[in-house]
Amino acid sequence: MCIGFPGKIISIDKDNYAVIDISGTRREVCLDIVDEPAGVGDYVISHAGYAIHKIDVATAQDKLKFLQELIDNEIY
Repeated sequence: MCIGFPGKIISIDKDNYAVIDISGTRREVCLDIVDEPAGVGDYVISHAGYAIHKIDVATAQDKLKFLQELIDNEIY
């Protein structure tokens, strides 16, 4: 099973790489395969260094809350 993490795009460079923020942790992801155009301020699901899906703010916050609950309850 693979887990994709939601992150907010902080910046995008000229090579189509974005820095995303996932609950305070910043990661670089490639935007080449994301399913629709994404820009600074948008949320994307990332996996293995790639943004794979753009999501809305409410969905991103819901997923981040759920992941935090798993961590808080040590269910992983």
